[in-house]
Amino acid sequence: MRKTSELTLILGGARSGKSRHAEELAHQQSRPVLYVATCRSVNLDTEMQARIERHRADRPSHWQTVENCFDLKTIFASYPQHLVLLDCLTLWLGHQSEVLANEAEILAELENGWEAMHSCGGHAIVVSNEVGMGIVPEYADVRAFRDLCGRANQLTARIADRVSFMVAGLPLKLK
Repeated sequence: MRKTSELTLILGGARSGKSRHAEELAHQQSRPVLYVATCRSVNLDTEMQARIERHRADRPSHWQTVENCFDLKTIFASYPQHLVLLDCLTLWLGHQSEVLANEAEILAELENGWEAMHSCGGHAIVVSNEVGMGIVPEYADVRAFRDLCGRANQLTARIADRVSFMVAGLPLKLK
């Protein structure tokens, strides 16, 4: 019997309601929830530390949380019965940009993570920022990161079962 996996991608801009919507969807699931927080929790400024504390306080106490772990293959293999809520792909990409050599390696690592999810019959809700709707950044490294985010979102949307775009707290169904 083939294991059935399921992937939901929630895209949107800053403060569009992505995380809230993802958490609402997670509450509707019968599986236990594993919240994968992709923002490093060390060496951060005061405002970012406060954001992390707000996110921690807002999560239900019965949800498990993984912080400072960026290996998607290991996460899906270790929690095959859980719904993995990954918040957010953009910060995961930022981390990978610091440890991998180039965009091709980062996208391959992402694709390997989704393949691991499918092979173990995993379920995931992924939050990601749509960063390509603004002006063209002045600096090459910022443009490269914007392009990486766009390509990673496309890769994830292509294999996702459902894709929503959040605007002003409202989900628009894309797929």
